[in-house]
Amino acid sequence: MAKLAGVVGFFDSPKALVEAAKKVREANYQSFDCFTPYPVHGLEHAQGLKRSPLPFVTMGAGLTGFMCAVALQGWTSVIDWPINVAGKPLWSWPAFVPIFFELTVLFAGLATVGAMFILNGFPNTSKMAFDPGITVDRLAIMVEAPNEPTAEELEDMDDDERAAYVAKQNKFKKFSPPEVEAFLKSLGAHDVKVVHAKGWFES
Repeated sequence: MAKLAGVVGFFDSPKALVEAAKKVREANYQSFDCFTPYPVHGLEHAQGLKRSPLPFVTMGAGLTGFMCAVALQGWTSVIDWPINVAGKPLWSWPAFVPIFFELTVLFAGLATVGAMFILNGFPNTSKMAFDPGITVDRLAIMVEAPNEPTAEELEDMDDDERAAYVAKQNKFKKFSPPEVEAFLKSLGAHDVKVVHAKGWFES
C-alpha cells in the first residue's frame, strides 16, 4: 500500500488560498505546502516562509566571477604576457570591462540555476504530482502527513531519542486525515481528498 502523503484541498481563487494558508499555519500542523500554476502575491508570507538564500548565492557567485576576471586580465596582461600596445599602460582596465561583465554574468547565472535546482530538490524522482491541474489552473493546499517512524524503528531508539521524538511531535497539532479534511472544507476548499505518495517510476 502506498504511503500516506497528506490531505489536499483545492480553492477557487488566489485570495481564498492566501487566507486559508494563514489559517492552516495558525493551526500549527507540522508541515504544509501550497501549489499554484503562477506566483500568488503574499502567499509566502501567509505560509511563513523564510527568505530564499538564492539572491546571496547569485551575489557571491557574481563577485567571484568578477574577481576571477580581474585576476585573469591582470595576470595575462601585466605579468605573464605583457605587450606594449600604442604606449597604453599594461593594466588598461577600460579594455577589460567586457570580460569583467561576461564572467560576472556567467558565474552568477550558472550558480543561480544550480542553486535553484538544489534548493527545490530537483531532479525529483521520488514524488509524482498528486494532480496535474496544479501546473495548469488549480490552486491547492496540502497538509502533509508527518514522517513517523515504524514500530521497529521506535523500538531501536534509546530513551533520549524517543523522548526527543515525542517532544517534537507534541509541538505540533496531531495529524488526523478526517479532521484535516473537515478543516480544509471549513476554510472554503471545494474539493478535498486524501493523497498517497507515488514515485515517477512506480507502476
